[in-house]
Amino acid sequence: MDSRARFLLPLALIAATLAVSTSSIFIRFAQADNAPSLVIAALRIAFATILIAPVAIARHWDEIKRFSRRELLLGIASGIFLAAHFAAWITSLEYTGVTSSVVFVTTGPLWVALISPLLLKDHLSRRAVMGLALAVLGGTIIGLSDACAWNGRLACPAFGDLLKGRAMWGNFLALMGAWAVSGYLIIGRKLRAETSLVPYIFLVYGMAAVALVLVMLVTGNTPFGYKPSTYGWIFLLAALPQLIGHTTYNWALKYLTATLVAVTALGEPIGSAILAFFILNETPSLMTIVGGIFILTGIFLTSKNS
Repeated sequence: MDSRARFLLPLALIAATLAVSTSSIFIRFAQADNAPSLVIAALRIAFATILIAPVAIARHWDEIKRFSRRELLLGIASGIFLAAHFAAWITSLEYTGVTSSVVFVTTGPLWVALISPLLLKDHLSRRAVMGLALAVLGGTIIGLSDACAWNGRLACPAFGDLLKGRAMWGNFLALMGAWAVSGYLIIGRKLRAETSLVPYIFLVYGMAAVALVLVMLVTGNTPFGYKPSTYGWIFLLAALPQLIGHTTYNWALKYLTATLVAVTALGEPIGSAILAFFILNETPSLMTIVGGIFILTGIFLTSKNS
C-alpha cells in the first residue's frame, strides 16, 4: 500500500460511513411518498449507474472491453448480491424501525468473517467465536424488542405469533440484506485486486440495476407517476450512500480485507439512530440499545480476530 492510500484510508472510510448512515432516512422519506420499496431500490442503483456511466465510458471503456469471462461473471454475481441486499433491506424498513433494521443489516462483517475461512483462507479465533455468540444474543434481544412490551415485567407474545409479527419479518429481511452484502464484499475483494475502481463499480452497479429493474417490472411496479420529492430522495440515495459510501468501500477493498472494510459499517447504526431520533422522532427502546451493543461488540470481536 502506498503512503497516499495509507493516509487517505481512515478519512475515506469515515466519510463513507457518514454517507451510508443517511440511507435509511432518505428511504423512509421516499416510502412516506408512497414509493414501493422495490421501486426505491431499483431507481437508486439505476440513478447511480447513469451518473457514473459518462466517466466509465469516456475514460475506462478500453479496460471495460478487456474484462475476462471470469471477471465478467464475478462482477455479475457481485451485482446480483448487491441487488438482493437493497431489495431485502429497503423492504425491511416498511416493517421494523430504522435502528433495528440498520443494526441487523450491519451484521455483514460477522458473516464475512464466517465465510472467509472457506473463500478467503482466513480462520476464526476463539475470540471471534465468542463474538459470534454475542452477536446472535444481541440479534435475539433486538428481535424481541419490537415485539415485546415492558409494563413492570417483560411481556412477549407466543413464539408462533412472534415469528408472524411485522417487526420480526422486517428484522429477518434486514438480516437477509446482511447475507447478500457479505457476498458482494467478498467478491469485491477478489475482483478489485485485478480491476480499477470505475470499471468495477460500473459493471457491478449496472448489473444490480438491471436485476432490480427486472424484478420491479415483473412484480407489477412502475418507476413513473411519483411526486417530484420522491425522485429527489431517491437521487440523494444514489448520490450520497451509493456513489460516495459504497464506492469508497469498493475503493478500500483494493487495500484492505473484506472483513476490515465491512467492519467500518459499524458506525452506521449510530449515525442512523441519531438521524432517526432528530428527523423521524424515532427513539430506540432500551432493549434495542442493549441488543445493539451486544451485536456491535460481537461483530467487532469476530472481525478483529478473524
